[in-house]
Order: sequence, then C-alpha cells, then structure tokens
Amino acid sequence: MKLKELTRQGSVQAELRCRTLRVLLLCSRACPVPDMAEQIRHLLQEGIDWDYLLRLAFGNGVAQLVYWQLNTACSDRVPTAILDTLKAHFFENTERNLLLTGELLKLLALLGGEGIPAVSIKGPVLAASVYGNLSFRRFEDLDLLVRRQDFLRARDLIVSRGYQPGIPISGVPSPEVLRESILTCNERRISVDLTWGITSGFCAFRRSLTDLWRRLRTNSLAGHRVLDLAPEDLLLVLCAHGNKHLWARLGWICDVAELIRVQRKMDWGWIMRQARTLGTERMLLLGLYLARGLLGAELPREAAKRAESDAAVKFLAGQVCRYLFHEAHNPSSGLLGCLFHLHARERLQDRIRYCLDFLMIPTAGDRNLLRLPVGLSFLNYPLRPIRLLGKFALNPAKHLFEN
Repeated sequence: MKLKELTRQGSVQAELRCRTLRVLLLCSRACPVPDMAEQIRHLLQEGIDWDYLLRLAFGNGVAQLVYWQLNTACSDRVPTAILDTLKAHFFENTERNLLLTGELLKLLALLGGEGIPAVSIKGPVLAASVYGNLSFRRFEDLDLLVRRQDFLRARDLIVSRGYQPGIPISGVPSPEVLRESILTCNERRISVDLTWGITSGFCAFRRSLTDLWRRLRTNSLAGHRVLDLAPEDLLLVLCAHGNKHLWARLGWICDVAELIRVQRKMDWGWIMRQARTLGTERMLLLGLYLARGLLGAELPREAAKRAESDAAVKFLAGQVCRYLFHEAHNPSSGLLGCLFHLHARERLQDRIRYCLDFLMIPTAGDRNLLRLPVGLSFLNYPLRPIRLLGKFALNPAKHLFEN
C-alpha cells in the first residue's frame, strides 16, 4: 500500500498531506523503527500540515503515540502549541486509563470472589501486555467476557457496584438480548460492556467458546495476575472487531501491528486454519494487510501472500484508507457499511446469514427507539424490517448512513 495512493496527486497541498501522513504512520507505533527519528526530522524540515496531523491523530485514537514519538524524536522541531496540545491529551489519557485499570481490577476481584472467571477484552490488559505502557493506548470503556451461564449473575454483581444497565433484563429475555449488556456508572464515568460472546451484532462469527476458555493464559496488570486471551485468539478477535467498525480508527490497526511485533512465536498455521473454519479469513487478511501496508508489520510469507492475492482485501483496504485519511464520513452503521461487511465475508452462507441478521435482528437502537415493555419486546423483531424499509427505501438519500 503506497502513500501516494492515499492522497490526491498533482498539487502542493497533496505533497504536504502525504508528508503529514508519513509522520502520522511513523509515530503510530509503541516501539520506534530504525532511523525513525531521522525520517521524522527530515519530513518536518520539508514541511507538514500540523492542523491536519492533529485532526488525524485525535480522530484515529493515536494522539498519545504521536506525542510520545514526536517528543522523543524531535521536540525542538514541533511548534510549541502543537506539542502542548498533544502533551495535555497524553496525560489526560494516562489519568483516564489508570482510573479504568483500577476499576477493572476491582470488578475482576468482585466477580472472582463469587467464583466467576472473567476476561478483559482489549482495554488495559492489551495496553499493558502488547504496548508495554498503559499510556500508549486509548480505551474509553471496559469489555468483560464471562461464561454464558455466569452472565446474569455477573451482571447483577456489577449492578451492585453502582452500575445501571442500558436495557433492563427481566422475565425471559431473548438470547440476543442476553448476549451482552452495557452497564454504566455515571458517578465514575465508566461503561462496562459485559458479554458472553466474542463479538456482538451482525459481525459476530459463530464459534464454540469452549476451546477459547481452555486456551486462556494469565498476564500481569499493575501487579495483579489476570486472565487474558491466547495471542492467536486475540489476533482473530482484533481483526473481527476492526471489521465490525470498518477499521474506522488507525488505533485498531495499531493493535494488530503491535500484537504481531510482540508475539513473534504465534502459531500462524493454526490462525489461518481457524480463520477459514470460522469464515473470517478475509477479515483476518484485511487486518494483516492494513497492519503491514500502513505500519510495516512483519508477516509470515504465506499470510502476506494470501493477503496480497485477495482482490477483495485490496478493495476494502482502499475504502478503509479513504475514511481514515480523507476525513470522510465512515458509514459503519448504514447501507454502505452493510456492503463492506458483505465484501469482508468469503463464504456465501455467511453472507446470507449476515443479510438475514441485518434484516431481522433488532439492534440496541431499535430497542431504545421504541422502549417496549419486556412483555412486548418480541415486537422489535417484526418492527425491525419495517423500520429499515422506511429508512432505506422511502427516504434513502437522507438515511443512507444511519443505522
């Protein structure tokens, strides 16, 4: 993936933005590459668009990395106002991450005390184990994975700590409602996404979690031992998560690149076989292609070859870069997002299942719109296609990008 393909050609402004993108991508790493400082200093000497760099850094969730690398490599070449803005964000992000980490440890202890094992997905554990520094990654909430049979009990325990569920669960709720619950504590300004499935919504891939739980390992977080996904499982999860959100942040691509950098002994044969079994091979290849093309991730030869040879992967990567760097609207929840997700699935049966799920399974937006009583919640299912018809068929121009 060449940087000249990411910007319009034939103007001074395009050259300026191309250099800016090169600085952004060089700085979006936890560990500097050889000659990185010299490359950055040379690009800054040539001139970049600082406002554009700030917009991209903040919008892509990598401002903390950009600050760290610029401050380390060439703070004397960065305008004071720019460096001060990035520095303020860096320390605000650090403070927020420490708050979330402390809360995560308390929640894990609360659940563990009742015999409920829980796994933190992404968040503080990923920042500590992959980036090596809690300050280097931006995360806004906590994601907890529990066993399906422990879900309601875990939810009630978290509620006892002052959290409130966005959608009440009582009576005999449907399995889709049971898959996850968003719990919010306004006092602490923290949200917890509690789930028994790996991903939710229309990008969930069907798989048994039994083997995943068996492969769990432990990691260190602020002096505590916590459960964590095996690196091979984590890579598949990160690529599925990025695909779900159309890779709308460079930070999610950084997660993949940093994991590959740190975990050099992953079982790539198992990863590729598992992705094919799950029907998520193209999601995986897209994540790998982006991590390699944008951030220089070193891939095994076979994985790199497969990614390069998949025309759909290259097409989707082009769409991702358009949204990342051209500051275009990312239609992650609209009709174009639906088409993206269809392209990201290599098997016909998965595309058909996705379309049926999209048409028939109510989203949180559907439930929040009508707020039906629990006894009438089943009506959300027939109302879902009616709502979609009104949005996409009756007034497509206005609602093309809405969920």
